[in-house]
Amino acid sequence: MLDSLFRNQQITEQPVFYLFIAFTILISLGYSWGKRRNKRIYLSAFNDLVSLIKPKDQLFTNIGGLTGYHANLVPKRNDVFRRVDATITLLPRQSWLYMPFSLLIQRFDRLFITFYLLPKKKAKWHLKEVHLIEKAYSKFRGPKIKNEDKLTKEEFKWDNKNFFLLYNDTKLKESIVKLAQRMNTPGSVKHIAVVPQEERIFIFMIPKYRKVYENLKPIINWINSRKFIIEETTNNTGENGA
Repeated sequence: MLDSLFRNQQITEQPVFYLFIAFTILISLGYSWGKRRNKRIYLSAFNDLVSLIKPKDQLFTNIGGLTGYHANLVPKRNDVFRRVDATITLLPRQSWLYMPFSLLIQRFDRLFITFYLLPKKKAKWHLKEVHLIEKAYSKFRGPKIKNEDKLTKEEFKWDNKNFFLLYNDTKLKESIVKLAQRMNTPGSVKHIAVVPQEERIFIFMIPKYRKVYENLKPIINWINSRKFIIEETTNNTGENGA
């Protein structure tokens, strides 16, 4: 027993032992810091989204431990969209061992927002497809645009950032260009899309802390003012339906 205690004492006197203790403490502190940081980001993003949508019903779901959350928002009486879904995926800041790999693969936090428009039979409007997507993002794990070969594609400069503008209607193109001009800068917005086949408007952005509201507000105003609609066959007050 004395020999065993002596050997254990020798281990604790080795520099490697102290390095191991320091490393363990560092990882523990990193976990706490990362957990708090991710919580601040997703709460800030969802609070901003709720402030803009002002839903009558809302549901929040954890879908990935400390790195994934989903929000389902049903707005009050609205004659444009019936539901908003938002999914946020965060870098694993709580895991300093995995974080470097995630920066290479995922690169940044992501916020996906989908506006489910009123059904055609209820809305009585005519929609066309348009995408305003950051060039760098489109080439790095960007979404696959199903009808890309059927859309006119142009390069668009937005506050010194290179974007692609894809469209099949010049009126809608002009509308989204005016939106970009009103915003001056895309901020953390990477992709805005109107997809008539799915009756959805899609937004992708980086959910920077306390920046979601200011980046998203002009786009939601554009949606609420029905600037994405090409033609309406009737005036429709609309009822909200999930």
